[in-house]
Amino acid sequence: MNYKETLDWLFSQLPMFQRTGQAAYKANLNNTCELDNYFNHPHNNFKTIHIAGTNGKGSVSHLIASVLQEAGYKTALYTSPHLKDFRERIKINGEPVSKDFVVNFINDNKDKFYEISPSFFEMTVAMAFKYFAEHEVDYAVIETGLGGRLDSTNIISPDLSVITNVSLDHTALLGDNVRIIAPEKAGIIKKNVPVVIGEYDDNIADIFIDKANEEGTDLVFADNIYSIRESKYQNHKRKLVLEKNINKKEVVILSGLSGIYQSKNIVTSLVALEKLIEIGVNVEYEHIISGFNNVVENTGIMGRWQVISQHPIVVCDTGHNEAGIKSVLKQIKEVKHKKLHIVFGMVNDKNIDVVLNMMPQNAVYYFTQASIPRALPVDELRENAKKFGLLGNTFSTVAEALEKAQELADSRDMIFVGGSTFVVAEVV
Repeated sequence: MNYKETLDWLFSQLPMFQRTGQAAYKANLNNTCELDNYFNHPHNNFKTIHIAGTNGKGSVSHLIASVLQEAGYKTALYTSPHLKDFRERIKINGEPVSKDFVVNFINDNKDKFYEISPSFFEMTVAMAFKYFAEHEVDYAVIETGLGGRLDSTNIISPDLSVITNVSLDHTALLGDNVRIIAPEKAGIIKKNVPVVIGEYDDNIADIFIDKANEEGTDLVFADNIYSIRESKYQNHKRKLVLEKNINKKEVVILSGLSGIYQSKNIVTSLVALEKLIEIGVNVEYEHIISGFNNVVENTGIMGRWQVISQHPIVVCDTGHNEAGIKSVLKQIKEVKHKKLHIVFGMVNDKNIDVVLNMMPQNAVYYFTQASIPRALPVDELRENAKKFGLLGNTFSTVAEALEKAQELADSRDMIFVGGSTFVVAEVV
């Protein structure tokens, strides 16, 4: 099989959560462990950093990987989902896995996959770990796919665990209350492995503290370490002025991830990197500053408050749940514009009404759906939106919706594209 045929086989033969949803979720690590044995435990050949959380874990993963690259480490990065190409999930120093490796990995091991029927995610984790081991990386920054405790990545023994935050997402699988979801995220906390929690939340802090105590490990909350004194959108970058609470030391950071919500992710990443320095990783502050500034160039991250074009300004963002959309709407207010146009689509397993209730009524909507089975049908989306005073026309494809928005928008207007990772994937 060639690369395209291999991907077609992957997507058609194996259940994939991002396309099909709940049917692909496996509530155990049996297949993961069997594949790990089959490939002779490749993750033991490199050091790892494990990242979980409801929002921001992808951004934090890219920020940390970028800094490690700046420090001279051969750095691997495993994230999900991809936006344009499957190979985005598996990178070394910002370079995606080769097409040949993907093809050969499937062809050489297809019999084993037929034997145990792993999920798409279980198989791609195995692929990533084997690729990183073969290329003798120093560090691999590993993002969980869903939850943490039973996530396929949770077979690693990392040098550091990071949990960005906990809010409601994938409620059908993880639970509809943060006190149910938090223990799933806390499942990545391991014995003697230091833990950084991005955001302190009175409702669930005890869950993380108790788990860390149970495992006999050190835990810190990043937002207890640094306070944000200033956060400003500046030349498509995010300028942050931070103050360290213990000694009032000021830190100024310019980040290539410019969304207002990135402020918390930058603080989380900074505290995580300081913890790595504490345990002996050779990173200097100059690496942190340059790594944050050059994160897009170093890692190729896409879809996080990404400016597609100007006059009118067109921006996309992959924020898709309640917390993510709330941050995006705050960011929109930072950008000077005349009228707001929103190209919008969602998937069918989100809390649709909660998100729609947050959306601005004074925008012009272009309702659409991504070309995946999990997409919420556009007519259903528009009917739901009407209940919240959100009005607009429907378009069968994201491309048509964006084209119409660009046709109708004034040069001083703003067009936002979002609501779903998969809507964004079709415009970047």
